[in-house]
Amino acid sequence: MEWSFQAAEDLVAALRAGEVSSTELTDEAIARVERDDKVINAICVPDFDRARAAARDADRARARGEDRPLLGVPVTVKESYNVAGLPTTWGMPPHRNHVPAEDAVQVSRLRAAGAVILGKTNVPLGLQDIQSFNEIYGTTNNPWDHGRTPGGSSGGSAAALASGFGALSIGSDLAGSLRTPAHFCGVYAHKPTLGLTATRGMVPPSEPALPVALDLAVAGPMARTARDLTLLLDVMAGPDPLTLGVAYRLTPPPARHERLCDFRVLVLDEHPFIPTGSAVRAGVNRVAAALADGGARVERHSPLLPDLAEAATLYMRLLVSGSVARFPIESYERLRIRAAGLGADDQSLDAVRLRAMVFSHRDWLEADNRREAHRHGWRRLFAEFDAVVCPITPTPAFPHDHDPSPLERRIDIDGVEYPYFDQLVWAGLATMPGLPATAVPAGRSPEGLPVGVQLIGPMFEDRTPLRLAELLEQEIGGFHAPK
Repeated sequence: MEWSFQAAEDLVAALRAGEVSSTELTDEAIARVERDDKVINAICVPDFDRARAAARDADRARARGEDRPLLGVPVTVKESYNVAGLPTTWGMPPHRNHVPAEDAVQVSRLRAAGAVILGKTNVPLGLQDIQSFNEIYGTTNNPWDHGRTPGGSSGGSAAALASGFGALSIGSDLAGSLRTPAHFCGVYAHKPTLGLTATRGMVPPSEPALPVALDLAVAGPMARTARDLTLLLDVMAGPDPLTLGVAYRLTPPPARHERLCDFRVLVLDEHPFIPTGSAVRAGVNRVAAALADGGARVERHSPLLPDLAEAATLYMRLLVSGSVARFPIESYERLRIRAAGLGADDQSLDAVRLRAMVFSHRDWLEADNRREAHRHGWRRLFAEFDAVVCPITPTPAFPHDHDPSPLERRIDIDGVEYPYFDQLVWAGLATMPGLPATAVPAGRSPEGLPVGVQLIGPMFEDRTPLRLAELLEQEIGGFHAPK
C-alpha cells in the first residue's frame, strides 16, 4: 500500500494497529521527495538522516507501549522556523550560513508529539511575497502547473503537501501566507486566532529567538484534510512557556455546532478595492450552494459587516508600517519625500501603502484604535452568524513573476490588471482583527487549477471554522493529488 497521500490521522491509526512502521513511512516519503522534488523544489533543506533516526526511535517507543498524537508521522517545517542544526535563512543570502542551536517552540512541540521531521520547505525572500523563490534555494513550482507559483510565504509547505512529501506541515501567516498557498495548491490550512499559537523561534536570522507577541503574524497548521488541521492545531496551540504559559493554560471552546444545518453563514464575494475573478467566484458559489443544500442559513448581505474598504486600509497601514519599520534612515527619508508628494485625494491602496511606510507612532496608535472598533464590529456580527465565507485571493495560482520591483508587478483578473499587492485585501480581512480563518478546497478552475475559499470564525473559537471545514469536505470533497 502507498501511504504518501494518506491523512495524518489514518497514518496514526495504522501505526497504532501495527499495519506500518514509522521507518517504512519515512523511507517512502524520502523516496518520493528524491524522485519528484527535482521539478517542484519544495524541500529546500532536507534532513533525511535525522528523520530516519527519529523514525527508528518512534518505532522503538511504540514497541515500548508509548503513544503520542503524531508518533512516527513524517512532517515538514517551513524554512523560517529554527530547527537546531539546520540553516534558517528566510531566503536572505547574507544569512545562508546561519544555523540555530535551538528549536523553535513549535518545532519542539512537533518533536514532543512524536513527529518525524523530513526537512524544511522553501520561502520567499524575507517571507515578503505571494510567491516562494529566493537566491539561496531557487524557485518552488506549483505541483498543478510548474509554470505557476504555489503561493507564499508558506508555498514550499503547500507544494510539499500537494506532492505527498509528508502528511502535515507548519507554516505562518501575516498576509495570507498559510491560506494563499493552500488555495493555490488545493490543500487545507488554518490561520489561528492571533496569540493562540506561540511563535518564539520563528524569527529572522538576524534576531534572537525571544518570546515576542507579534502584531499580525501567527503560526499555523497545513494538511490535506480538515480533520488533520485540528489534529496539528491541538499540538501547536497554547501560550509560550516562557511568558503567558507560566500562569495560563489553553482550553479552546468547542465548535458552535456539529451539524451543517445548524450553521449561520455570511457569504461574501465582492470587495470595494478589487474584483473577484470568475474562477474564485464560482468556488465561493459552490461552497454557498453546499451550505444551503445542507440546511445551513446562508445570507449574502448584513448591515453588521464591518466596512470592507476601511478594513483593507487599516490592514495595509498596520502591515506595511510594521514591515518597513527597520528600513535604513536614508531609505526612510526618500519614502517620506515620496509620500509627501501624494495628493490628498489619492486614497488608492498604493498610496495607503506608501504613507504607511513613514508612519509615526501616533499614526500607528490611531490605526490600532480603529482596529479595536472593527474587532467590536466582528463580535456583533458573530452574535448573528457563525462563520463568514469569502475568497482568499481573487484568482487561482498565477504564473511566476520575478520582477525585482514587486510594486511594479500586476495581477491579472479576468483580463484586467491590478496592483500586485491589492490582492491581499481578502487575506487581511481576517488578519487585521486577528480572527481565525480556515482555507478549504472549493473545486477547480476551467484550466484545472485548484480554487479555495476561507472560512472566517469568531475570535478564539477556532474549532468553529475547523468543524465547518470538516462538514464541507464531506459535502463537496477535499484534496485531490495532482496528476
